[in-house]
Amino acid sequence: MIREIVVYPDKRLKQISKEVERFDEELHTLLDDMYDTMMAKNGVGLAAIQVGVPLRALIINIPDEEGEQKRENLIEVVNPKIVESKGSITYTEGCLSVPEYYDDVERAEWVKVEFFDRFGNKRVIETDGLLAIAFQHEIDHLNGHLFIEKLSFLKRKKFEKEWKKRRKEKSVKKGKNK
Repeated sequence: MIREIVVYPDKRLKQISKEVERFDEELHTLLDDMYDTMMAKNGVGLAAIQVGVPLRALIINIPDEEGEQKRENLIEVVNPKIVESKGSITYTEGCLSVPEYYDDVERAEWVKVEFFDRFGNKRVIETDGLLAIAFQHEIDHLNGHLFIEKLSFLKRKKFEKEWKKRRKEKSVKKGKNK
C-alpha cells in the first residue's frame, strides 16, 4: 500500500524515532508499504518517519548499473547505528520529504552500520559511495534531521525563500483548480 509522504516543514520530521521492539507482522507491513511508497515516488531511500511512523526503520534500494531498482537489492534496516565512519565526500542530495529540491551535502565517504533485518537478525554493512550517503541521510531522518540542515547559512536562507515561494505558488494553483 502506498502511504502519504510527510513533507517539510511538518513537525513530525523533527521527531526522534523510537527503537523497534517487535519484529512482527506490523513491522513487515510497514516495511512493505514503505517499499511500495518509495518506488511509487522514485526514491532510493525512505525512513519510517517519512510516512508518519516514528520507528527506527528505513529502507534503501540503490539503482544498479542499468538504473533499475530490483526488489532483491532492497536493504531493510531496523535500529541502525553507524559504528564507524571515514573520509569526506560531497554529493548532491534530494529527499522525498523536500520534493524537487537538490543541493550538495558533505558526509562521511565510508561507513560501517550495524542493524537488524525485518526478522531481528543482526547485520553489519561496510560501504562507501551512494550507499554510504543513503545510510547517513536516512539515519538522519530517524534522529529528526533533514539534509537541508547541513547546508551553509546562506544556502539555507536561499532554500527557505525558494520553498516559501514554491508553496505559495502551489496553494494559488490549488485555489484555481477548486
